[in-house]
Amino acid sequence: MRTAAFLYPWDVVGDPAAADRLAGLGIQQVTLASAYHSTRALTPRHPRHRIVTARHSAVLYPPDPARWAGRALRPATQDWTAGPDPFGAAARALADAGLEVHTWVVLAHNSRLGAEHPAAVVRNAYGDPYPWAPCIARPEVREYLVDLAAEAAVRPGAPGTELESCGWYGLAHLHAHDKTGGVPLTGAAQYLMSVCFCTVCAAGYTRLGVPAQEVRAAVVRALEPQWSAGRAGPGDRKEPGDRQGEWAAVEELLGAELAGLLRSWRDGAARTLQRAAVRAVRDAAADRFRVLLHADPAAHRCGANVGVDPADVLAHADGVVLPCTGDAAARADVLGPFADRRDGGADCRAGGADRRAGGADRPDGGADRPAGGAAAAGDSVTTGASVTTGASAATIAANFTVVSGLGGSPGTLAADAAHAASLGATELRLYHAGLASDRDLAAVGDALREIGDNSGKRTAC
Repeated sequence: MRTAAFLYPWDVVGDPAAADRLAGLGIQQVTLASAYHSTRALTPRHPRHRIVTARHSAVLYPPDPARWAGRALRPATQDWTAGPDPFGAAARALADAGLEVHTWVVLAHNSRLGAEHPAAVVRNAYGDPYPWAPCIARPEVREYLVDLAAEAAVRPGAPGTELESCGWYGLAHLHAHDKTGGVPLTGAAQYLMSVCFCTVCAAGYTRLGVPAQEVRAAVVRALEPQWSAGRAGPGDRKEPGDRQGEWAAVEELLGAELAGLLRSWRDGAARTLQRAAVRAVRDAAADRFRVLLHADPAAHRCGANVGVDPADVLAHADGVVLPCTGDAAARADVLGPFADRRDGGADCRAGGADRRAGGADRPDGGADRPAGGAAAAGDSVTTGASVTTGASAATIAANFTVVSGLGGSPGTLAADAAHAASLGATELRLYHAGLASDRDLAAVGDALREIGDNSGKRTAC
């Protein structure tokens, strides 16, 4: 089973041993961050540092000045990793070690953008802004995200990309010194606290037939029991991770008609953004460029793994990366809906895809069309593995946290991967090779040898 590990450029730049150490695990691919949000990251093996503080969202390559000239929303650059192109430097080192390098692009999660452009972010029913969450229904945000996807995804030598947070972001956010856990929120309440009431979204609800102030009032009423200690509301009886139960609770709280209006507006904004981003990436790339989305099968969910309709997303993207850390039931819950929609055929996808978005896959409306041309080609980087074409089935990548300190279980990776494969997973993703301890990485290497993936094979059926 083809396996990829997530990595930051600063895990490799300045560490001559990093690339060979990763290749020695038995992985075939590195999914390397090219555009990322703010973070404070451990680097337990780096010879020069132990902590890297990425102070704000930034691209990790030199952005194209012509693309962004005169635009209010533009990507910030970084100064915490040495060199003008940390992504390119890390990609070359990894490719020299025989690893295929795909880009990892974070889109609608950007606290710096929200701080500099407060009108562009999600505002909840109480009027509170979420600076980390650009509102994807806003035309200026969509134009920015689509162009960022094209530029950050199609880096020199990369045969594919994985787009994270290509959809709605909401309340849930690992914020510095977070103090929001005093009142535990159900899944339904998390959704209601993530519904946006910026001027664009408010106008959208009104156009769909319900004045925005009525929608806002209904959401506030539905949330009121959450703030009163000891008062259970709909959804409290649902198990964590119960995707169907979460949405049933939203409908119970708001009524089916109003809940349906919110879904219509929000799902439409997410679908058209995803299609526009995928199309822009393909337009900027050569043939056989694989585009995967980090996703969740519950369309109402927000965050890094955006809610999608499985049939819809697999009609225009080459596959998905799904969160599979947890028990067997959690894996079945997230993998099942995608495996059911996966295209048939005996061949499994092994690299980029040759498909192009057809007429039915185009985003609705001219506002969703990417602004700007293709990313600059630059100098190519020879990757360590070739891209296979002609595969008919979508990629279903099971993403496992392999950092014990972050709740991962590298010691059970082999068994968990086998279970994921039985549920339709075709590839593995490991989060996160740069953050893991030596012991965790040793367990990963043992697991991949048990799976038989250290042979360099790049397909699994």
